[in-house]
Amino acid sequence: MKFDLLETVEYGGCSAKLAPSELARALQGLAAVDDPRLLVDISTHDDAGVWKLSDDTALVQTTDFFPPVCSDPCEFGQIAAANALSDVYAMGGRPLTALNLVMFPQQRIPLAVLREILRGGMDKVTEAGAVVVGGHTVDDFPPKYGLAVTGVVHPDKLITNASAQPGQDLVLTKPLGTGVIAAGRRIGEVEPGAYRASLDTMKQLNAAAAAVMAESGVRCATDITGFGLLGHALKMADASGISIEIHAGSVPLLDDAYRLVDLGCIPGASFRNQSFAEERCSVASSVDYNRKMLLFDAQTSGGILCAVDHDRTPDAVAALHERGCPHAAVVGRVVPGKPKKLYID
Repeated sequence: MKFDLLETVEYGGCSAKLAPSELARALQGLAAVDDPRLLVDISTHDDAGVWKLSDDTALVQTTDFFPPVCSDPCEFGQIAAANALSDVYAMGGRPLTALNLVMFPQQRIPLAVLREILRGGMDKVTEAGAVVVGGHTVDDFPPKYGLAVTGVVHPDKLITNASAQPGQDLVLTKPLGTGVIAAGRRIGEVEPGAYRASLDTMKQLNAAAAAVMAESGVRCATDITGFGLLGHALKMADASGISIEIHAGSVPLLDDAYRLVDLGCIPGASFRNQSFAEERCSVASSVDYNRKMLLFDAQTSGGILCAVDHDRTPDAVAALHERGCPHAAVVGRVVPGKPKKLYID
């Protein structure tokens, strides 16, 4: 059945997240949990929570859902599922089970569309080696879909956003620009091939990236989603107590993303991310406006930014290329703490 989900939303995917500054205000004053079994909590704004069950097993728990980011229902389901599963991969974990989270207007959109969304989600969960064990539905418009995911990780192999060390290289596993491409699709400006490439990268699981991180001894990473590359890098810098240099010209971009920004196709989420992070950034005059705004672009099912020991970086990047991440690149490095948290050149 033909039904264009993009016609139901003004903005979708991870662009629909609350602004990071507003989220920080909402969380302010909430009591912290003091329990030695809680290995990762909300204090570092990491990708998932981690609870230690035993000396060799910890649970990784996360959830993510959003309005449509593309036109096709099945592809929307695949992207939303890949995005939710990514949080487990970013922590070094292995997904086990998933629960569907569904908000769907049963009187306004044919139920066959929902069936396709769920089919797409199940396809990705199955590809990840996990199983869908149930879910919850609410009648709501516009439609939204995602997963609550539980995974496992060995406590000694846990990856967090709080363990970057000066001298490490920063590797990004997917190109940026999914937010801009989706906005370009809505206004009919994006090149068809570029739109297809954006869908393909959003549907790609970060499983290969997780495997390479494990092989490379990575202990610090975060996946790049709604707060953009710079927003998530800032959270990594804060949690790790370091500063980060980003080489803007080395950051991979999706085809047509730069042209769209040059046309003025910049989603509102980019400006919200800019407001959150820019005061704590030092941006060199050589970085042009278009590229800077792409560094703030809200990504949906984006890649993983990981801190890799310098001597292991070449092998890690080569392994990523061999395993289906052709755009993986070194985009910066970790440096000792400075007055600003992020330095973009």
